[in-house]
Amino acid sequence: MTRQRQAVLEALQRSEVHPTADEVYRIVRRRLPQISLGTVYRSLDMLSESGLIRALELGGAQKRFDAKTHPHYHARCLSCGRVEDVPIEPAIAMERAARRATDYTITGHRLEFVGLCSRCTTEEKGAGKGGRQAG
Repeated sequence: MTRQRQAVLEALQRSEVHPTADEVYRIVRRRLPQISLGTVYRSLDMLSESGLIRALELGGAQKRFDAKTHPHYHARCLSCGRVEDVPIEPAIAMERAARRATDYTITGHRLEFVGLCSRCTTEEKGAGKGGRQAG
């Protein structure tokens, strides 16, 4: 593994918010100022293809990346786009039910919760107390 790929992997392993490629680039540049955005994209692709990270294609506009490759769920903030892990066990019973209800060979599932993160919830409550003015 190259030094650049190692830096990308370590940036993801330290992150709790499932960064986009651009966010990974900004993080890694602090450690390796000469790294290019293209190198970061290629590293993310290679790490994803090798199974060392997961590329998340959630409801947001940009692909995000996760160093945790075991099956788990995510929550995405509809206001700021933040993505976090949801610490609950995957619902394997849903997969079994889908196998029985369809003629598909079900190999897994993805579940994304959406709502407002605690920061955006707090900001909305603050705005509701006179922080926002009618236009």
